[in-house]
Amino acid sequence: MALATQSNRIKIGIRPTIDGRRMGVRESLETQTIRMAQSVAQLLQTHIRHTDGTFVECVVADSTIGGVAEAAVCADKFKRENVGLTITVTPCWCYGSETIDMDPHMPKAIWGFNGTERPGAVYLAAALAGHSQLGLPAFSIYGTEVQEADDTNIPEDVKEKLLRFARAGLAVASIRGKSYLSIGSVSMGIAGSIVNQAFFQEYLGMRNEYVDMMEIKRRLDRKIYDQEEVDLALSWVKQYCKEGVDVNSLENQRNAEERAELWENVVKMTIITRDLMVGNPKLATLNYAEEALGHNAIAAGFQGQRHWTDHLPNGDFMEAMLNSTYDWNGVRPPYILATENDSLNAIGMLFGHQLTGKAQIFADVRTYWSQDSVERVTGWRPESGFIHLINSGSAALDGTGEHQDAQGNPTLKPAWDVTEEEAKRCLENTRWCPAVHEYFRGGGLSSQFLTKGGIPFTIHRINLIKGLGPVLQIAEGWSIDLPQDVHNKLNQRTNETWPTTWFVPRLTGKGAFTDVYSVMANWGANHCVATHGHVGADLITLASMLRIPVCMHNVSEKNIFRPSAWNGFGQDKEGQDYRACQNFGPLYK
Repeated sequence: MALATQSNRIKIGIRPTIDGRRMGVRESLETQTIRMAQSVAQLLQTHIRHTDGTFVECVVADSTIGGVAEAAVCADKFKRENVGLTITVTPCWCYGSETIDMDPHMPKAIWGFNGTERPGAVYLAAALAGHSQLGLPAFSIYGTEVQEADDTNIPEDVKEKLLRFARAGLAVASIRGKSYLSIGSVSMGIAGSIVNQAFFQEYLGMRNEYVDMMEIKRRLDRKIYDQEEVDLALSWVKQYCKEGVDVNSLENQRNAEERAELWENVVKMTIITRDLMVGNPKLATLNYAEEALGHNAIAAGFQGQRHWTDHLPNGDFMEAMLNSTYDWNGVRPPYILATENDSLNAIGMLFGHQLTGKAQIFADVRTYWSQDSVERVTGWRPESGFIHLINSGSAALDGTGEHQDAQGNPTLKPAWDVTEEEAKRCLENTRWCPAVHEYFRGGGLSSQFLTKGGIPFTIHRINLIKGLGPVLQIAEGWSIDLPQDVHNKLNQRTNETWPTTWFVPRLTGKGAFTDVYSVMANWGANHCVATHGHVGADLITLASMLRIPVCMHNVSEKNIFRPSAWNGFGQDKEGQDYRACQNFGPLYK
């Protein structure tokens, strides 16, 4: 619905810095410096996208920056252009503290050209030292191989760092100023459901918004929704949404008339919740101008249990559809909506979505299955233990794995790459099962699907620890296939009407990744986010920008990219992360 317009999207600022000495030095470097800036802009504008699929726009300073006056002019331009992160580029020596970006909230990186003609590396070191002294952490980018002065190519290792910085920095800048909308309060004592405003405001720069679940009921009763869209959605549901098994006893099963009413209610709940998040101009034409505005929410959570679900239909359909990249309006970016108002999992979903543009899987870290346990229960022995990721049917339908890559392998795609055919396959491989009465007395419809095996995933979670603050844990791995009869036996032991992902983390033989059991045993909460791809390195970079230390990960050390100031806090990578985050404190405090 309400999407950012081209004019107010976050942009990336490129700062070409130069040796300020005239009468031969500066003049000889102008062409090379500008060319570096243009090369970076070209790279980012063809590789980095906003979550709606549009490529990011880069803003290059009007002139090279040789001193403080030109740095100030550049800063003014970046403010006007809504720049949210900066990359400084230089092939030469420049005046360190006079030319750096001083905005304390702006993620910043410096690419110092590895050449022999001029000391780009020397400026890089001097500028980074200045940043560190001023408490403005910056990322250092320096190629491993010496380049010729007239080389216009960006080396692959430099590209990798530029893109990682840009993805993470754009995520930081894009969520700043947006809202997290709590619909309801705390669900069943879940810690992540206890919204911590200080975390949102100081670490993320986000606003907290709250509405009671009664607001959904009010809009249902008073018909505060677009009836035309409701009609369209119900027609679409009838065509594409297939009902699944009903495991309830006969006295708790609904007849055809009651099921039709149920479908109508869950569809309306979906539309209403989206309107609460982002607004809907159509409501203004119905004389609901206030409701038309929404809450500027980039993410939200629905409490549901138990105050709503003991009496009214659960949020499974609503959450699953909004989190997916497809509904009755066609293919579109997902809306981030957390089950049980788990605000911390919502932020994990938001991080994953911002970094990849893809839909996210919300899941319980439900059960560790050892090889022996599987064999005892099913008679079949797997190659390793695995973890059952499953939650009431709120996971994005993209999690079926029915998208296909260029080789025809199952995958999850960003919305801009999803075809109508792929979207419909996700629906075809999903069943909508009546909610289990013992859990959901008010009824509802839960999505039931099985994630295809062989898909790379990164599961991750933010937890809050008293006296420490937020920490991030990460586990890269893959979904796996089980023999159908094995899947059935294991799945039916818990709740077969919910979506399932069988997950195996990549092991390192150390610490939390000694074995699969250790990953499960070290997980810090009941929920996780499963993001498609191995994106742990991007998450680590993003966390460092926000001063969130990483307490557990299986990312190779060579892929860890944090601000250069972290090197001043000791030689152990994870210890220095904790010490640096504590020293610099939350980004927006």
